[in-house]
Amino acid sequence: MNRTPLNRITADDRKQFHADGAICLRSMFDGEWLERMRRAVDRVMNATDPQSRAREVTKALGGKSGRFLINSFIWRWDDDFRDWAMHSPCAEIAATLMGADEVRLFYDQLFVKEPDTHEMTDWHQDLPFWPLRGNDVLSVWVALVDVDHDNSALEYIAGSHNWGKFYAAAIPDKDPKFRSQLEPCPNFSQRRGDASLRFLSWDMQAGDCIVHHPLTVHGAEGNFSPKRRRMAISTRYMARDVVWDPRPATMTIPQNPQLPPGKFPADDELFPLVWTRPPTLLQI
Repeated sequence: MNRTPLNRITADDRKQFHADGAICLRSMFDGEWLERMRRAVDRVMNATDPQSRAREVTKALGGKSGRFLINSFIWRWDDDFRDWAMHSPCAEIAATLMGADEVRLFYDQLFVKEPDTHEMTDWHQDLPFWPLRGNDVLSVWVALVDVDHDNSALEYIAGSHNWGKFYAAAIPDKDPKFRSQLEPCPNFSQRRGDASLRFLSWDMQAGDCIVHHPLTVHGAEGNFSPKRRRMAISTRYMARDVVWDPRPATMTIPQNPQLPPGKFPADDELFPLVWTRPPTLLQI
């Protein structure tokens, strides 16, 4: 299993990422990782571990077919997910796009949409959901199976991370504890003909990944394929300018950390240091 990306991230890639707020990087993970993590996903889909934080979106919304499952912080209780978060190429990918010398793991998140799952992923930003502030917290969303429009490919609005917007957190299962007075994120699916917006979406093969900024607006339709799953792991890493900001209507962190607001959350147990730039690895 490869620990560094299979393909080099170029200066042009970094330029595109900073301009658009999202980028698709091709063939970064080898087949051993993909097979291992597909098996791990099958195993944790119905996990009963007390630390599991599964959200059954289809069930919560009264859906009649398919299954939309989200689970978070799996690295804390599953060996395969821990190895993925700490030793796969994900951390180096995030560090390279941020230009960071070291990164810490924030958390991981599993997304599965089984065939014929109609529930969409509402348009949203990630940062309003998190007890953090800052730009240096990136999500590395890795496709474990091929993904296209039919089975719920992600969509982004290019440049939306620079809008100066901070929308209310959008929770797929509509959990009321995340309600706030912030402006709700619009449903950009209704604005596809708007010439002021540039939509980004990619057909992906297993082993491709999308990396996005925490304020880039994104969403996804349901999985309307009758036979194909949509299965991905999104691992979030943080560096430099991130500060702890435990606002109301943000997600809870396991162990309910009492960290000083406004400071970098350098807690080695909760947010371990997972990648440091080798002295011989020059910045692009």
